[in-house]
Parts: sequence; C-alpha cells; structure tokens
Amino acid sequence: MPASGRPITVALVDDYDVVVMGVAKILDQYRDRVVVAEIDTNTPVSDAVDIVLYDAFAQPESDQQEIGVLLRNPSARRVVVFTWNFHPDLVAAAREQGVRGYLSKALPARELVAALEAVHAGEVVVSEVPGRARPANGLDWPGRDEGLTDRESEVLALITQGLSNAEVAAHTYLSPNTVKSYIRSVYRKIGVESRTKAVLWGVDHGFVPDHRRIDHWRGGP
Repeated sequence: MPASGRPITVALVDDYDVVVMGVAKILDQYRDRVVVAEIDTNTPVSDAVDIVLYDAFAQPESDQQEIGVLLRNPSARRVVVFTWNFHPDLVAAAREQGVRGYLSKALPARELVAALEAVHAGEVVVSEVPGRARPANGLDWPGRDEGLTDRESEVLALITQGLSNAEVAAHTYLSPNTVKSYIRSVYRKIGVESRTKAVLWGVDHGFVPDHRRIDHWRGGP
C-alpha cells in the first residue's frame, strides 16, 4: 500500500480492448494496491489518475507524439510505457520526454505492481531488456485463441491498419526480413495466401482499433 494509505489509480491506454482488459485483469489481483480507474481506446484520459499505463501493442512507439499528448494531459500525473520494445533509442526518447517508467511485458504481476508503486513514489523505473522472454501470464491480444503469438498479432494489427512492410518495420524497430518472417507465419496460421485476405481476416477477428472508454472498471474510482 502506498504511503498515502490508498491504492494507486491507473488509466490503461491502448487501441485494443482485449489488450487493455488483459492488463486490467492482471492488476485486479492487487486491488488493495492498484486500482484501474479507466480504460481508454482511442479516447483521451479524462479522470485524474496517479499513473497512465501506455500499452505499446500496435501503438506508436515512445519516440512519437502520442506519448507527448499523455505527458501534457493534466489528468495524468505520471506516464509509464508497457512494452516489448527496448531499443535504446526508444528508451532514451521516453526518458527525455519525461516518461517515468519503461516496463517489460514479461514482468510477473507482482513485479509490475511493485514497479508502478515505485514510479508513484517518485522513482524512474526501467526494466531490464527482456530478450525473448514470454509474456506474463494473463496478458491477451487479438488472435491469441487462433494461435498467433503477441508479436505476430501486433504485425497483423499494423497491416490491418494499412501499414506497409517498411512502415511496420519502422514502427516496431524490427528488420524488414523479420517483419516478412512474421507475416509468413501469420499467413500460415490463419490459412491465407495474400495480404488482402489477411487484412480481411484481421477485420473479422478484432484487429481493427476500438474507440471507447470504460470508466470505473469493476467499481474503480
């Protein structure tokens, strides 16, 4: 429990409901310490919260203007990035802009909560580079039930949004060959042979960004 005697309030931000709801359910295990105040998909944070947790799934990375918008929002006391991508340039850009935490999706729930508490207490917390670590238990993403990994899902989400291979590579800091490898794997798993059919499959299976806010998640403030 923070020194204030009340749980930390957190807003979760990403374009995909399934992604942020997975994070919300992880944090629900620790409601005495962290409470999800709102969940935002393509909507601005409205409630005053201690921390905005920006999930980087299929989102512009921390060197882009979206982070700046969150940092300038008076409702967001501190901003934390939750990501797989620990490219040194991204970490440096986040720190330079004023992001207070840069946390790995491989963190077990208890370590994620402890990191959020440390940020709330005034520390700057940057996770160790996760390498090829598996996502923490409870995280979710579109296409998971169809066998897509989180990385494959993110690449499919980006091409469903209309990005080219080169744009996906620039967005994710992956090499063009790695992006092509992920796309081939996605095609194989979802049973398609063309980009057009992959995009149509993505549209039908929850890969189009959502637009809504969930206030007071499970009775939160």
